[in-house]
Amino acid sequence: MSIAVVTGAGGALGRAIARRLAVDGHAVAVVDIDSDAVEVTRKDVAAHGGAVRSWTLDLRDGDAVSEMFDMVALQAGGTGILVNNAAIYPNTPFLEVSPAEYDDVVAVNQRGYWLCAQAAARQMIEGGGGTIINIASIVTHGGWTGLASYAASKGAAVSLTRALARELGPYNIRVNTVSPGAFPTAAEEIHDNPEAYNEFVLEHQALKRRGTPDELAAVVSFLAGPDSSFVTGQTIEVNGGWVMS
Repeated sequence: MSIAVVTGAGGALGRAIARRLAVDGHAVAVVDIDSDAVEVTRKDVAAHGGAVRSWTLDLRDGDAVSEMFDMVALQAGGTGILVNNAAIYPNTPFLEVSPAEYDDVVAVNQRGYWLCAQAAARQMIEGGGGTIINIASIVTHGGWTGLASYAASKGAAVSLTRALARELGPYNIRVNTVSPGAFPTAAEEIHDNPEAYNEFVLEHQALKRRGTPDELAAVVSFLAGPDSSFVTGQTIEVNGGWVMS
C-alpha cells in the first residue's frame, strides 16, 4: 500500500487535487502550513470517500519534512505519488525584493520541492516506482511584473522535473510538471482590481472563460495514474490557451 502526498493542500488547487486523487481511489495525505485550511481539505476528501491523513507542516523546516515522510512510510507503507504544490507568491517589484523575501520564496517553492521529492523518491525506490508531479506556473513564460522571485522558483521546478525524470527513470519513477494558468483562487488577491484582472485574463486566453481547480486536478490525476505510464519529463500547460507550447 502507498499514499499520495499533496502539499499546499489547504488552497483551492491543492484541495481539488487531493479530492480528485481520492475519488480516483488513492489514499491521500494532505499537507499545509495552515492547520485550519488543511482540516477543511481533510474533511472534503473524507466526504468524497477518500482515505485521508493530514499534516500541518512548514516546508522550510527540513527536519519536519523528513519526519512527515517517515510517518507516511510508517502509517501508509510509503509514498507512491507526490504532488509538489505548496508555494508562496509575494507581489513585490524586482528592485524592492529584499534578500530575506527572496530566500523565503526559494525555501518554500524550490528547496521545499527538492526536500519532498528527495524523501518521496527514496520511498518510491523501495516500493518499486512512483510518480512525482511538480506544480509550476504560467509566469515561467515571463511578462508578469512583481513576481520575479516566484517566476524564478517555478522555472526551477520545471528544470528539476527534467533532471529527476532522467535520473529516477531507471527506478520506474516518472516525474512531470503541470503548469497552471490564471485560475480564480486566493492567489488573485495580490491584484488590486479583480474585475480588470479578470478581463485581462480572458483577453489573453484562447478559451473565453475561467478555468476551474477541478480541471487542473484532472490533469494531475492523469499524470498520477496508469494512463500516463509512458509520460515523463514533460510540462503540461493548463491555461486555456494563453501560452501554447
